[in-house]
Amino acid sequence: MTLRQLRDSLTSVPFNTLLGMRLRRVHRDGITIDCTLRNDLRNNAGVAHGGIAAAMADAAVGGAIQRHFGGGRRITTVELKINYFLPVTEGRIFARSHLLRIGSTLCVGNVDLTDERGLAIGTAIVTYMLINPPAVRTSDLGPQASARVPSARRVTRPSRRK
Repeated sequence: MTLRQLRDSLTSVPFNTLLGMRLRRVHRDGITIDCTLRNDLRNNAGVAHGGIAAAMADAAVGGAIQRHFGGGRRITTVELKINYFLPVTEGRIFARSHLLRIGSTLCVGNVDLTDERGLAIGTAIVTYMLINPPAVRTSDLGPQASARVPSARRVTRPSRRK
């Protein structure tokens, strides 16, 4: 995935554009994005709304996963946990993601959130699910492989009837 494709992927999400997120740097294990704090992004206390940092953490891990897979996998967030350390009253917020684990169905990354002075303002851990399986050619599976690739099993809940 090229830098331009990664930028386009980030800005193709209207909410990211609404917040003004921008790709700043690409790292071996993640990306850095930023967002400039505006008046319409503040809460009633006059500081950055917590949803800004949460959305940035989500986007930073999602962008790193997209880069890892070359943009070829559909993904969705399944869990996000964030801790806030300091309020931000002005300037820019940075989210630097680090991919921790790329599994067959789940990917996990953490995010360092900082202000423009480099002070830690929070941290997050984000888990994504890979939605579409990678393309598998039966010829790659060897002569014993059937033409049918197994699909995910349906999970059913036990009946509550008495």
